[in-house]
Amino acid sequence: MTAWAHSLIRISNYEVETLQKRLAEITARKASAEMRLAVLDAEVEVERERARADAEAGMLLQAYLAGWKTKKGLAEADLDTLDAEEAGARDALTDAYSELKKFEHVAETTRLNALIAAGKRETAAFDEMGLRRRAG
Repeated sequence: MTAWAHSLIRISNYEVETLQKRLAEITARKASAEMRLAVLDAEVEVERERARADAEAGMLLQAYLAGWKTKKGLAEADLDTLDAEEAGARDALTDAYSELKKFEHVAETTRLNALIAAGKRETAAFDEMGLRRRAG
């Protein structure tokens, strides 16, 4: 493999690894945001149960629900942002992986072409040796 091909493949591998780490980070943040939404939903159910059992808590429930809706809206907006970020990271990773495979293909083709050319040179040299023996 030529030095330039090896360098391109190494750089492409690094880019793929970096994008994989970025995607893993985004996925972890997305899981955290989904967990935050689940916790908010569980908390509101607990508060509703408490409001059914306690009249004073029932009076405060509307204020709690207003705050809960705001928190849930922010959490859902974060989740939407993370969904878009994840899609972008997946696309970037796919593109980087495709580029890596192109470089690997070019390097392999170059290597095979060099082997074919060496084989042709060897065959030509043997042919010439045979012709010289026959002539001389």
